[in-house]
Amino acid sequence: MGEARRATAADAAELVRLRGVFLGEIAPRGSAADGWQRAAFETLRTRLAAPDPTMVAFVVDRADRPGALAASAVGAVDCRLGGPDDPTSERGYVFNVVTEPDQRRRGYARLCMTALLAWYGDRGIRTVDLRTSVGGEPLYRSLGFVRTTSPAMRLRLPTSGAAEVSG
Repeated sequence: MGEARRATAADAAELVRLRGVFLGEIAPRGSAADGWQRAAFETLRTRLAAPDPTMVAFVVDRADRPGALAASAVGAVDCRLGGPDDPTSERGYVFNVVTEPDQRRRGYARLCMTALLAWYGDRGIRTVDLRTSVGGEPLYRSLGFVRTTSPAMRLRLPTSGAAEVSG
């Protein structure tokens, strides 16, 4: 089995490629020219290089292809107001946990997630959230995640940045 390492800005292109694998499996749509890859690359390149990053990735390198990644887990730190269950203002959010299809069932996602959770713990973060597919749920449950009762909602603002609110 490989080992997880913290990604650097030099891994940004491979992380974007793996994100494409992930997105293609959960919601196949869009095109290669829709611009998300460039934006994701710039975000990763900038945030992974920050001296005190609030976004990190842990990766496992492919043994058979130098420079290519087999798996990754990306996480960010959100600043929120504390509450009774968690008085801290920082919370972790995990996204884009993905393993190349031909590299699966080798424990790579677990290695990446374990390293990411340790990074959160070292920062003093007590609450970590994620969304999961049915297939990913056994891994996350084995790491201590539980389903919540809190419903999620989303609003997409128009590109002008101003939401139209009706009363």
